[in-house]
Amino acid sequence: MNTKIAKSCPKPTKDFDIQTLISDVAAKLKKVLYLHEIVFKNFKSFSFMTSVHLKYLAVNPVDLKWGTAVNSVGFQEIAPGMDYPPANHPSRYVFSANKGRILNEYQLLYITEGKGKFFSESLGRQKGVTIEKGMMFLLFPGEWHTYFPDKGTGWKEYWIGFNGKFPDNLVKEGFFSKSKPVLNVHLNEEIVSLYNDAIEASTSQESGFQQLLAGIVDRLLGLAYYNDRNSQFQESDAANKIGQAKLMIYEEFTTITPEEIAIKLCLSYSSFRKTFKEYTGFSPAKFINDVRMRKAKELLTNTSMNIKEVAYSVGYNNHDYFFTAFRHTTGQTPAEYRKMTQGKGE
Repeated sequence: MNTKIAKSCPKPTKDFDIQTLISDVAAKLKKVLYLHEIVFKNFKSFSFMTSVHLKYLAVNPVDLKWGTAVNSVGFQEIAPGMDYPPANHPSRYVFSANKGRILNEYQLLYITEGKGKFFSESLGRQKGVTIEKGMMFLLFPGEWHTYFPDKGTGWKEYWIGFNGKFPDNLVKEGFFSKSKPVLNVHLNEEIVSLYNDAIEASTSQESGFQQLLAGIVDRLLGLAYYNDRNSQFQESDAANKIGQAKLMIYEEFTTITPEEIAIKLCLSYSSFRKTFKEYTGFSPAKFINDVRMRKAKELLTNTSMNIKEVAYSVGYNNHDYFFTAFRHTTGQTPAEYRKMTQGKGE
């Protein structure tokens, strides 16, 4: 039976040769790999693969009530030697790097590779600021500006354009200023991720996408402010000094004074007070009092200690002074606060 089966099997034809087949497959694979290598080497020259421009985003009256509305978002890579802006720059924002422009919205740009220059009316039209990777710069509505990458390096840029009452208020309250539009945030994976999230949301434009984008703008502005402030202090070692000061306060808040902290840090009191307030937003004395009040609230809520004992435990030897300070801070007397949190008075 085995012999019959063997006889019934078709014999290889003269045209079939396994070695030839292998050679043909190898040649085709080599060609595919070669084409892939050509595309990869020239990746930066394909503008359609290195830029995303999303403009004319839909904004309805309800979106504006949220406080922030996003008009555009995108990313582009400018290769060394490439003209700027490139030919595919959004037509909505006609821009000549030589002439500059004025927008009717905010734009927050982030450079992740390369370097360039930034100019604005408030900084002086002839006083360019060097922009390097890891920096953001904020464009203000009604403010003349221009910017461009260095021809030798090009750059990679992310941007998001927005307006609304929320960013207006941040500027009004002094968190962002035309006199300081450049922010040093360093290379930050979360910031890049947020820009990409904004691009994704703007691409799909699903219901409520403007509110999602508003949250992204809020987070981006918060990270820009936070990282820039800390970058300034780190460069002067101030962050380390203030960190030591805060640790002393948390460990010795019942007895330590601002003057003692300054001495331990080998700083003059005036210098220490100025730096501490710039960094934390509180004077040293106010910060110490805030820590004491937080501890007092904890004791009033979670213990049966009488109010005099609470006052002594948080560093107040004078019960009346503690009473006054607590009411000034919370708007309630210690007994009222305890009744509210424990459901009973003293």
